Amino acid sequence: KGWLGITGKSVEDQAKRTRGLNSEIANGRLAMMAIIGMFFQDGLTGQAWGDWSLFTASPLRAFENELGVQAPVGFFDPLGLSKDGDVDTFKRRREVELKHGRVSMFATMGFIVPYYFRFPGEISPSEGLSFDAIPNGLAAISKVPALGWVQWFLFCGLVDFGLYRADPSRDPGDYENAGVLGVPNASGPMGDAEGRKRKLNAELANGRLAMVAITGMMFQNGWVGTEGPEMWGFGS
Repeated sequence: KGWLGITGKSVEDQAKRTRGLNSEIANGRLAMMAIIGMFFQDGLTGQAWGDWSLFTASPLRAFENELGVQAPVGFFDPLGLSKDGDVDTFKRRREVELKHGRVSMFATMGFIVPYYFRFPGEISPSEGLSFDAIPNGLAAISKVPALGWVQWFLFCGLVDFGLYRADPSRDPGDYENAGVLGVPNASGPMGDAEGRKRKLNAELANGRLAMVAITGMMFQNGWVGTEGPEMWGFGS
């Protein structure tokens, strides 16, 4: 094959040939991303070269002013799950997102804190198992007694189905019994509307980051075996 697949003679200059082949691969990668993006935009908006601001009738417009729509991404729904504009489905997904984000924030802190602090005493007096004897990371799962996990599941179930029950008349994740920072029956909602919106957006952003963080740490711990400061690049 020759130059551009047309001529019968290949490029003799090896450096030039290597540069041309590298350019072909790079351009091919860019083209794959470009055509996927154009197909997706054409399928979602009906135009491959349209201006998003012109698509006022798109169902996605129903949620572009919701909490969590933040720069630079804006309303991020690459799979088009909200394209039908179903408000009830959106609220259910937002409820799930908030719940997973909150759990992930706890999980991320719980993954990091034991490297620097442990409660004194025993986690299971009947088995003579102290907190210091519980390993870090995923290895702790097999060391905590079974009844300990049962207690946790019961506690989480009571919180989820008893204390913090979802109320369809309230915003997703807004529980009647929860005050500031989720403390039961603590101070009520903030009076400053803009401040409240900023904090709710921060909660969503932090929850999303925490979901990525705990997934990455668990995967790295399970796959590579690193843990603690070593995992975060600070040495052992």
